[in-house]
Amino acid sequence: MTLSRSTLTRDAILDAAEHLFAGQGHDKTSMRQITKAAGVNLSAVNYHFGSKDALIEAVFQRRLTDLNDERLAILDALEAQAHGQPLKPSAIVEAYFGPLVRHACSAGAERRAFIPLQSTNQSDPNGAITALFEAERSIVAHRFTRALLASLPGVPETEIVWRFHFMLGATAYAIMGAESSNQILNLSGVNDLDAPALLSRLMAFLLGGLRAPLPAQSVSANKTSLSHIDPATTDRPSSSSPKGASMQANDG
Repeated sequence: MTLSRSTLTRDAILDAAEHLFAGQGHDKTSMRQITKAAGVNLSAVNYHFGSKDALIEAVFQRRLTDLNDERLAILDALEAQAHGQPLKPSAIVEAYFGPLVRHACSAGAERRAFIPLQSTNQSDPNGAITALFEAERSIVAHRFTRALLASLPGVPETEIVWRFHFMLGATAYAIMGAESSNQILNLSGVNDLDAPALLSRLMAFLLGGLRAPLPAQSVSANKTSLSHIDPATTDRPSSSSPKGASMQANDG
């Protein structure tokens, strides 16, 4: 299907703004820079978006929608195949973080440029971007949190939320911080954003954190332990800990 000239112009503005926002922050990016990079005049930006704030929101919305639609489609398919049975935790984690890694490692530079935007949204004086992220995340996070709770019976919801939060941070740094790690630690190969290799390493790390023993206070507060679950049903056996219960489940 041939895109209209109007659509091509709108996409060019979004791509240019996204690249500039990712590199220097939206608050430090001028409309003049955006129009120059997109090869359009200011009236074209005003026609399609009305204001810089609206353009910023559109940049975030475009990538968030694509990313979350893919996540939910994968989760829907997994749940349909499971016929009401709990999913494996590894499948849930990969359904959420896999699309993000693939978007970041895709050939299109515009997709990779979106990843740093998630950390630059802190400069958000009117709260519009934060509100957008919260609205998009709330629906998706609810679905994935419910799925993890079902797959990890007995694990406190608060603990699931915290570990999900830690996984988000680890994933963002794995994608964005590879070059910095290479320079600081003199590690070779860490800046290679090959999606399958990165996702394989990342999944091993994330699932290790998800399997980690529960903090003593969580075990005490909930009077529960997952140590009764047969390790043979896990992808990898988790080591036991005298300080807390291990978060083993049907696959860990």
